Amino acid sequence: MFESIFTTTTTTGLTFGNAAICIVSALIMGAIIAIVHMKTSKYTKNFVISIAVLPALVELAIMMVNGNLGTAVSIMGIFGLIRFRSIEGNSKEIISVFFAMVIGLAVGMGHIAFAATVTLVVSLIMLIYNKIPVGSKENERNLKIVIPENLNYTNVFDEIFSEYTVKNELQKVKTTNMGSMYELSYVVEMKKDADEKKFLDDLRVRNGNLNIIMSKNLDDQAL
Repeated sequence: MFESIFTTTTTTGLTFGNAAICIVSALIMGAIIAIVHMKTSKYTKNFVISIAVLPALVELAIMMVNGNLGTAVSIMGIFGLIRFRSIEGNSKEIISVFFAMVIGLAVGMGHIAFAATVTLVVSLIMLIYNKIPVGSKENERNLKIVIPENLNYTNVFDEIFSEYTVKNELQKVKTTNMGSMYELSYVVEMKKDADEKKFLDDLRVRNGNLNIIMSKNLDDQAL
């Protein structure tokens, strides 16, 4: 059922027809992966285009080395391309990149039926999981607070957090403004009946009316 369309394991058996079938198949599956990513996550145009063409590029690379001793090394190098997302990104982006590369690898080996089946099944699973509230926290927020350097940040906001949040966690501390201030990064879960404006107003009183940024924690950050 999932046999390869290639009759030999060397590039001498690669015909124009087979190559065309593989390229078109990889582009179609890449488009499906890109559409699913757009439906399930935030995205940029450049990233969507990259996801759409990545299976075809991987497929071409695999076809060129198929049957040679360098195949294993080449595959490792191709999978190393995932590092192109070394800038800050989220787990859904990494999954989409890995998904596209796996499909490109399968098509490059001639297993088009298998690649098509995996594309449809995994895409359907991703769409289903995106619709159900798996691990979602509607009241979770990212909070950044700037404080002067002479203010001890260890327990400075404890009273305010206990009044407005269910839980809070200090994620990161960094200096800013030539070391004269600290920027504190928290993840907080607001109480259901909490007034966010009053919460921010109380924080402003405590930090001397310096910058405060609060945003929804829509996605986890990739490591």
